Amino acid sequence: MRKPSDTIRGHRAGTALAALLAGALALTACSGGDGGKKDGEEGGGATGSTVNLPKLDGARLEVAAVWTGTEQENFKKVLAEFEKRTGAEVTFVPAQDPIINFLGSKIAGGQPPDVAMLPQPGAIKQAVEKKWAKPLGPEAVKELKKNYSQGWQDIGAVDGKPYGVYYKAANKSLIWYNSAVFENAGAKAPGTWPELLTTAQAVYDSGVTPFSVGGADGWTLTDWFENVYLSQAGPEKYDQLAKHEIKWTDPSVKQALTTLAQVWGKKDYVAGGADGALQTEFPASVTQTFTGGDQPKAGMVFEGDFAQVNIGETKAKVGTDAKVFPFPAVGSTAPVVSGGDAAVILKDSKAAQALATFLASPDAATVQAKLGGYLSPNKNVAESAYPNETQRTIAKALIKSGDDFRFDMSDQAPQAFGGTPGKGEWKDLQDFLKNPKDVAGTQARLEKDAAAAYGNKG
Repeated sequence: MRKPSDTIRGHRAGTALAALLAGALALTACSGGDGGKKDGEEGGGATGSTVNLPKLDGARLEVAAVWTGTEQENFKKVLAEFEKRTGAEVTFVPAQDPIINFLGSKIAGGQPPDVAMLPQPGAIKQAVEKKWAKPLGPEAVKELKKNYSQGWQDIGAVDGKPYGVYYKAANKSLIWYNSAVFENAGAKAPGTWPELLTTAQAVYDSGVTPFSVGGADGWTLTDWFENVYLSQAGPEKYDQLAKHEIKWTDPSVKQALTTLAQVWGKKDYVAGGADGALQTEFPASVTQTFTGGDQPKAGMVFEGDFAQVNIGETKAKVGTDAKVFPFPAVGSTAPVVSGGDAAVILKDSKAAQALATFLASPDAATVQAKLGGYLSPNKNVAESAYPNETQRTIAKALIKSGDDFRFDMSDQAPQAFGGTPGKGEWKDLQDFLKNPKDVAGTQARLEKDAAAAYGNKG
């Protein structure tokens, strides 16, 4: 696996980024800050063309991604803009997780998509090792260098050669809350883990379950763990565990799981209990937090900025009904965990290279930024392209972090361990959600699965 130290240059800005988020999000919460634009008002300078694209009349492309629902529909609008500018015809191909397995069957059948959106650096590495992925051409690389910090460029490279355009990013260190629930409970947005537990108790005492957890999707549980672990154990240990240089039986993992159990194992703190959470997929975990009037199924839900897409499916408005605070500091500093999806070319052609070039430009990102529920690591996307103050604040914080962030740990792992439903870390943490007292057994299972996937003993 590509080493985090190769791609991510330390955690110096972590505290500053968390402080920026905390301050700015607090302002958003106080002001209501929906930042909505009037009809007809432009949302950023990249609505015009900043990139030259070839004429591709008659060319046909297939783009595969695991995105569903609103996220898929919004991305299709980006592809429509590419079609309009080039004359190419682009078809979106819905993929299943893990996407590497999906692509493997497509390639075996002689029908690979031209471009795939890969959600893990480990998947990019696998695609290169299997000789599926094609290097980015000079025009795409030019856009990358112009629009991305070195850290984001490096994450999409394998052995120094650029393969992936990180079109979509995620700030995975956020907790969204129902403002009416907090107001009724007299609860405040916390800054530390003990304060989070105090807030949760206040919500519970008011008659509302504190947390909604989308446990049917194992990746939400890995994100919980990563935020606790990064803040508590620190960035050096985080990098070591990400590379499996230390074992999952390490005391630092025991400490993080024990901390998680303070929420997951507390009676009536998780909506539906463990069984209910394990049957709740991520979208429902968000929507059930913001429906049901003053008696929603939960007062808070943890996940990234992309939760706004799901909030948008309810009557709740981001910035007023649905507010957000940074994941609280468990240790000395609050965590800053990021994720992302990269465009990788599988069938090299003029049209595929043009699409990668377009996706690396501010033009493509601006189309989706205006639609909400999306975050770009492209530093030349105007902040004003984002549709509300909350989203602008999150975007600004990500860009300001430069290279100083930590990429999602499970996304750095071999897919067999960190990215496969019903297996590896996803399954082990689902079992832990069901039985949070079994810390040692969970550690043993995590270590066994990690050793098998990494091919080393930690």
